[in-house]
Amino acid sequence: MRDILPALAGWYRAGLPFGLATVVSTSRSAPRDPGAAMAVGPDDEVVGSVSGGCVEGAVFELAQEVLASGEARLATFGYSDEDAFAVGLTCGGEITVLVRPVTAALDPVFGEVAQAVEEDRPVTSATVTEGPAPLGATLAVWPDRVAGTLGATGLDAAVTADARGELAQGATGTRRYGPHGERREDAVGVFLHSFAPPPRMLVFGAIDYAASVARIGAFLGYRVTVCDARPVFATPKRFPEGVEVVVDWPHRYLRGTGTDERTVICVLTHDPKFDVPLLEEALRRPAAYIGAMGSRRTHDDRMKRLTESGLTEAELSRLRSPVGLDLGARTPEEVAVSVAAEIVALRWGGSGVPLTATAGVIHPPRKRDG
Repeated sequence: MRDILPALAGWYRAGLPFGLATVVSTSRSAPRDPGAAMAVGPDDEVVGSVSGGCVEGAVFELAQEVLASGEARLATFGYSDEDAFAVGLTCGGEITVLVRPVTAALDPVFGEVAQAVEEDRPVTSATVTEGPAPLGATLAVWPDRVAGTLGATGLDAAVTADARGELAQGATGTRRYGPHGERREDAVGVFLHSFAPPPRMLVFGAIDYAASVARIGAFLGYRVTVCDARPVFATPKRFPEGVEVVVDWPHRYLRGTGTDERTVICVLTHDPKFDVPLLEEALRRPAAYIGAMGSRRTHDDRMKRLTESGLTEAELSRLRSPVGLDLGARTPEEVAVSVAAEIVALRWGGSGVPLTATAGVIHPPRKRDG
């Protein structure tokens, strides 16, 4: 959704209706997560995807019907063994898609949500997916205010509280309530789509590998900052457009920078005077990933110095060093792929083993999905 919002915001501002299809639930080996979106706009222009190609044709037709009727629809697509030509997911999973018409009259808060996402301000869009409430009704929830309604005051209040909790975690998913927000009932389904600011990637050491790591970090959706104490190397022209470049001692910069459980820290300095004080600071704060470049010898010396500095075994166990997965990488670009692969594997619990050597589903349920 974040990727296609600029196009949707343009249609919305121009007063052009569009049909918006959003994946609101999945099961088994579904190809896309909840929140994946596709839209059909003026002149049947299509942006986005809900399944990577499996059911887009059917969703396109459904979006056209929704635009013509002005009424939202909920549709489920799964694999069909009985009819090989049936519209379904060849991967064997199942997705449920909410398709709704969007105009200023039908969704007066869409423009505000799109603007908040564009400005990296946190917001959750809550949409009714089923039950005795207006299908497709939307409530926008910010940390300090709300806009729109789901049709009942009690339901709005309950969803607002939950939406702020999900927003704090950057989580997206469906919650269930009674018609007036009753907690122990499940008559009404509400899809909570959280748009938290992009997670941060902090790259320390403005060496040749840093530009490639920064580029792939931005590609993965991170807000990337490169920091180095040497101004001759820490220059914006050496890095991709949009990457922040800071001249400062790494440990001092990190000490004054907020991190959270989604932050990625890549230490590429492989110089003890930089990376030891930096890792002392990094390993004592929240982060999703902390990786450090260097040879086995450099790693052993670094661990000795960090142990002597007072870091505990639990803190040291968070360090991924030498950085990256064993891909046989040589060039800066290949090393960046290796680092990115380790970040993705750690995030989703992947093994890093070739899929040809594994069995079972390719996309197992996430931890929070059970």
